[in-house]
Amino acid sequence: MTAAETITLADEDRQRADLYNFLGVILASPPDELLLAQTASLQGDASDLGRAIATLAKMAKVTKPKSVESEYNRLFIGLGRGELLPYASYYLTGFLNEKPLALLRQDMTARGLARSETVFEPEDNIASLMEMMGAMIVGRFGTPASLSSQKTFFNKHVGPWASHFFADLESAKNSVFYAPVGTIGRSFMEIETEAFRMSGE
Repeated sequence: MTAAETITLADEDRQRADLYNFLGVILASPPDELLLAQTASLQGDASDLGRAIATLAKMAKVTKPKSVESEYNRLFIGLGRGELLPYASYYLTGFLNEKPLALLRQDMTARGLARSETVFEPEDNIASLMEMMGAMIVGRFGTPASLSSQKTFFNKHVGPWASHFFADLESAKNSVFYAPVGTIGRSFMEIETEAFRMSGE
């Protein structure tokens, strides 16, 4: 048993990591039949975040992989480019592959994070950043990151732009299945921003 396996995570942290990972997976590529079925089984509650999760679950029940694939392509790929460009560099500077990406790569190296060989997207895309946050919380690449370390990474690479991206995804012309994904992301980013602000770490 490794040191990482002996560390027990609080339920709340496990849930945070799960939500980051879910957002990472659903934004990395169009969901297949299995992911749609898993999404359809999600349950929400009366909070804004919970209601958005319930809405997405309902949509997943009636959505076919083919239709969500064409929505994904219109949103993120398109002819030349999609409706949205889900990259920190673009949101923060108006251009791709700018300073925010260079700073992220430095921080990734310092934390032992590396882009997968099979991924060709710049690392500052929203799906990768959601996956990195999830990985840091559970310690997928070593020991779980301290709250202070998570806060530093979030405030530097996620907080300044992710809420804007998710709000754009909520209201994008081509968003149907992805509109509640945008609501989930925006609500979650607001919760995380406030929690880190109050943590005093």
